[in-house]
Amino acid sequence: MLDTEDIYHEYAEIVFKFLLSLCNDVNTAEELTQETFYRAMKSANRYNGTCKVSTWLCQIAKYVWYQEIDKRKRKQTSVLDDNIVSNQLSPEDKFCRTEEKMELIKAVHVLEETAKEVVLLRITGAFSFKEIGEVFNKNENWARVTFYRSKQKIMKGRVK
Repeated sequence: MLDTEDIYHEYAEIVFKFLLSLCNDVNTAEELTQETFYRAMKSANRYNGTCKVSTWLCQIAKYVWYQEIDKRKRKQTSVLDDNIVSNQLSPEDKFCRTEEKMELIKAVHVLEETAKEVVLLRITGAFSFKEIGEVFNKNENWARVTFYRSKQKIMKGRVK
């Protein structure tokens, strides 16, 4: 049986960073982290040990995030928050930045699911390659290679 308090202290930061990389909002990530551990406690008896605890928790967290997205869609609110564009930029610069971000998002979106998640974890969540490897139950080198190859695909697509 899992000791939920020890699990929380050991993995809360990993789950929080994972959720932060998905939602890009500290408050939402904190709330979803709490919800993740609540659900993990409720289903602790179903954890069978076939994967790392961190992987199991991140899978729960991803499911919680997807539910949050669905809830937001029903409420007609925006999931993406554009905090990057500063008020000091000219309207032309803001437009160019928005266009560049849209191109990048489109390029990431066409990647296969695993590659897409690795890229998003790396660029938005400030996850280390080691942490990304742990999330996917792989090693650090796998995360580095996956990120590099994904980045190459994105760059190749943007050059055309």
